[in-house]
Amino acid sequence: MNTKQLIDEAVSLPVEERALVVDSLLRSLNQPESAIDKEWAEEAKRRLADLRSGDVKAVPGDDVFARVWGKLEK
Repeated sequence: MNTKQLIDEAVSLPVEERALVVDSLLRSLNQPESAIDKEWAEEAKRRLADLRSGDVKAVPGDDVFARVWGKLEK
């Protein structure tokens, strides 16, 4: 399999699997060394679980940026 074929196959994966591929590739370039990286990964997993379970409600990005810009303009 050449690089183009590998990329084409990776792009056809579902978004969550593509994110795992990207994360794995980036980690291979910049090996995480600190306990902080592990804590952030655990926090991200917890937040994703909270979203999926419905315990928290996602806020659309446009709403977040509108709030930020509104505060900065004051």
